[in-house]
Amino acid sequence: MEARKRAASILTYTLLILSFAIFVFPFFLMVVNSFKNNGEILESPFSLPTSLNFGHFAEVVDKMNFFVSFRNTVVITLLSVLLIGIFAAMTAYYMVRRPTKFNNGLFALMVASMIIPFQSIMIPLIYIYGAKLHWIDAAPIPLLIILYIGFGSALSIFMYHGFVKSIPYELEEASLLDGCTRAQTFFKIVLPMLAPTSVTIAILNVLWIWNDYLLPSLVLTKDQDFTMPIKMKVFNGTYMNNWELLIPALLLTILPILVAYLFGQRYIIRGVSQGAIK
Repeated sequence: MEARKRAASILTYTLLILSFAIFVFPFFLMVVNSFKNNGEILESPFSLPTSLNFGHFAEVVDKMNFFVSFRNTVVITLLSVLLIGIFAAMTAYYMVRRPTKFNNGLFALMVASMIIPFQSIMIPLIYIYGAKLHWIDAAPIPLLIILYIGFGSALSIFMYHGFVKSIPYELEEASLLDGCTRAQTFFKIVLPMLAPTSVTIAILNVLWIWNDYLLPSLVLTKDQDFTMPIKMKVFNGTYMNNWELLIPALLLTILPILVAYLFGQRYIIRGVSQGAIK
């Protein structure tokens, strides 16, 4: 019996190590090849670089106009995530504490809207905001943030909704008796207690918005407004066979969000699992 358990344990760890190697190996290749020139990459893509050449990274930053696209991506992501979190928490709190038929029906519609694919509504959406309202030409980045708030609120409200139910209403009653308004009760009592959920929702939305290509490609039409995924697509079209520039550019594009995911993955797993239980 002990031998069987030991064999099962060895098999489990072997499969985990193999899975880890399969997922990490492409990133390892990208890192080691980012320091090579075209000849070295094509001749021996699996070997370690003979020297650490950072000149390709400097060239990519210059030709890609990296810091402009990085700034645009950071601004759009942070503002969208912040506003989604605030509005979703307030909406979920109101729906839980005011369980009327209208609010329950509205919540059901929000949950149902998550199954609608974006591709089915993107053409009329862009037609309305572009051809009719002309917001795409006038204010593309604010429009993109508004669209992210709209598309990201349903899942965030759904996750907040389950956590707000677990907060004892007696805490809110005590704060109201002490003279707090409903708004003060929410921001001083309820919102701090939703911090773990807020972190989970923020990380999920950061991963989505930072990596999103389709929606920004429809809204952002000027080079100075491009986010990093769009800029990477344009850069790839310009330097299609220049691997010594493409690989460092790809590494610079994914590195910030990869670091954010590595530090936040435990919050994602914890928040989603707790939300499912509640």
